Amino acid sequence: MNLPHASLFAQLLDLIPREKFEALVRQNKAEADAKGFSSWDQFVAMLFCQLGQVHSLREIVMGLSSALGKLVHLGIQEAPKRSTLAYANEHRPWELYRDIFNVVLEQAQELAREKGRSQFRFKNPLYSLDATVIDLCAEVFDWAKFRRTKGAVKLHMVLDHAGHLPTFAHITDGKTHEVKMAQRLDLPPGSIVAMDRGYNDYSLFASWCEREIYFVTRMKDNAVYEVVETLPLPQGRNILADEIILLSGTGAQEKCPHLPRRIVVWDEDNQRELVLLTNLFQFGPTTIARIYKARWQIELFFKALKQNLRVKTFVGTSANALKTQIWTALIAMLMLKILQLKSTFGWSLSNLVAILRMNLFTYRDLWKWIDAPLTILPRIPHVKQLELDFG
Repeated sequence: MNLPHASLFAQLLDLIPREKFEALVRQNKAEADAKGFSSWDQFVAMLFCQLGQVHSLREIVMGLSSALGKLVHLGIQEAPKRSTLAYANEHRPWELYRDIFNVVLEQAQELAREKGRSQFRFKNPLYSLDATVIDLCAEVFDWAKFRRTKGAVKLHMVLDHAGHLPTFAHITDGKTHEVKMAQRLDLPPGSIVAMDRGYNDYSLFASWCEREIYFVTRMKDNAVYEVVETLPLPQGRNILADEIILLSGTGAQEKCPHLPRRIVVWDEDNQRELVLLTNLFQFGPTTIARIYKARWQIELFFKALKQNLRVKTFVGTSANALKTQIWTALIAMLMLKILQLKSTFGWSLSNLVAILRMNLFTYRDLWKWIDAPLTILPRIPHVKQLELDFG
C-alpha cells in the first residue's frame, strides 16, 4: 500500500502479499468454518497483539476498536469480538502462521544477502542452534507437561548469522530433548553449526561428518578420549591446546568413528578454560573459538523475543492458540529485522519496538520514518473548518 493515508501498521502488513496469504489460507484449509471472520482479520489482530504489546484478548479488541476509521487500511472492516477471536485461535490451524513466517523470511534473507554483513571471512553458512523453555502454569496449560507442578513448551531454533535471522523453529513440549530436533535439521553441505554442549551426541556428530556439515560445540567434562596428534599453537593468542583426538568411551567409536578436534581456549572475560569439540580442520583455532563465541547471538535473540514480544503471557490456553501466538511473535520479529536491515538510523530492537508501538496508527511513510524517526512528521488528514453563521 505505502500510500499517504496508510498507517505504519498498514505498511508493515504490505510485507505479506494478500494473494500469497490467501493461497496459504486455502492450502491450510483455514477457513472451513469461517462464518464471516476471515483468517486475515485474525492475523491482523494477533500481529497487533505483538506489535502493540497487549496482554489479553480484551486489550486486542479494545485497541483495534479505538483505531476507528484506520482499520480499513489494514484490510479489515471492524475489530473482532473477543469470543470470535478466541474461537479462531483455538481452532484455526497454527500451521498457517508457520507458512506466513516462511514468506516473510524469504524477504528478510534477500535483504541480508544484499547487505552482506559478516564478521567472518569464510563463505560457509554459519548457524547457531539452541532451544529455550517457555514456562506455563500447569493448571491452566494442563496439556503442556514438563514437571509435576510446572508446565512448559520448548522453542527450538536455528539462527542464521547472515542477518541474525531465525531460519528454523519448532515448538515441542518441555520434555523433548534438543538432540531430537537437531537430528531433523536439513542443512546444506558446508554449513557450520555452533551450539552448546546440550547437543553432544556422537551419533549426531557422525551423521553431520558424513553429510559435510561442520559443528563447533563445548566438549562434555566427562568425555573419554585419547590424543592422536598435537597441533601447533598460534603465538600470542588465547589457545592453550589444539589436538586431534579419538573418542574412546564405551560405545563412542561405534557411534562416531571419525576423529574430531579438541581445542582449549582461555576465556579472559570469565577467567576459565573452554574446551571445544569440532570437525573443522581447515580453520585456525582462533577462528573456531570466535565461531563458538558467535553462538551467543541466539541467546540474545531469545532474550529479545521474550522481552519485546508476547511469548511469556498468552491470550489463549489451547496448544493451537499458544502456537499461533508464538509463530506470530516470530513473524513480528522478522518484520522488525527487515526494518533494521533497511534502516540507516541504527535502531536497537528494544527502541524500535517501543517507538513503533507508539506510532502504529500514525500516518507516516514507513520507509522514510525508519531512517529519520525524529524528523519525519506524521501526516494529519485535512479537516475542513466548520463555518459558523453569526448573522
